[in-house]
Amino acid sequence: MNTTTTLTGNDSKLKLANLKLAFGGIQVLDDVSLDIKVSEILAIIGPNGAGKTCTINCMSGFYRPNSGNIYFEGQNITRMAKHKLAGIGIARTFQNIQLYTGLTVIENLMAARHIFSKRNFLECGIYFGPAHREEIKQRAIVEDIIHFLNMMSIRNRVVGSLPYGLRKKVDLGRALSQEPKILLLDEPMAGMNLEEKEDLARHIIDIYDLRKIPIILVEHDMGVVMDIADRIAVLDFGRKIAEGTPEEIQVNPEVIKVYLGEELTDLEVK
Repeated sequence: MNTTTTLTGNDSKLKLANLKLAFGGIQVLDDVSLDIKVSEILAIIGPNGAGKTCTINCMSGFYRPNSGNIYFEGQNITRMAKHKLAGIGIARTFQNIQLYTGLTVIENLMAARHIFSKRNFLECGIYFGPAHREEIKQRAIVEDIIHFLNMMSIRNRVVGSLPYGLRKKVDLGRALSQEPKILLLDEPMAGMNLEEKEDLARHIIDIYDLRKIPIILVEHDMGVVMDIADRIAVLDFGRKIAEGTPEEIQVNPEVIKVYLGEELTDLEVK
């Protein structure tokens, strides 16, 4: 694996170069290239089946592209294992929530801290001295995230007992527990009501503004996308058909035709 590739420019965080991905005879990604900057929220939008989640899955190592390359901070990570991607700072949430429903909120967030543990199995089993201090350190970081996301009231609740909107917030908290250098959010607001969406949107903005973490956002709610994204990439049948600022995307004829609809040409996104 080539680990010395230099990106074009010095402000790229993650770069996709000509990704192609097929399942059987179905081409789900067709020559997709993206360049995510160190300081931006990039939204990926498109109709159902456009390849948005497949793109996220390639970035996070769940899928391996048939061709093309993925670079993170100048390093080729195309074939890197999922757990190693987490270790270098790539964290994600899932469209279909993947949490430990039988554990509490704080236990779910603590589980994400295992990649930072410096103690072996025997030391953790004895749970004395260094192992105890290690847990105190990790718990303090998790408690900070719980406060940051305003989850104090549910910190000891079993995740399986929580309503859907709160589970989505826990999923975001678990991703933050990995101390990401970039955050991949796959439809974080799917299934939420308006109040829950507004709450989560504020948290996403805070993560970007206060924690300085670049974000890739896959989302169907165009009101949210147009409000918080710096740039937008549009996919259709696995191809990137447009890329630009929200203002540019809203008036792009091809995007309007395949996705946004004629009623959005006045820039009043509902």
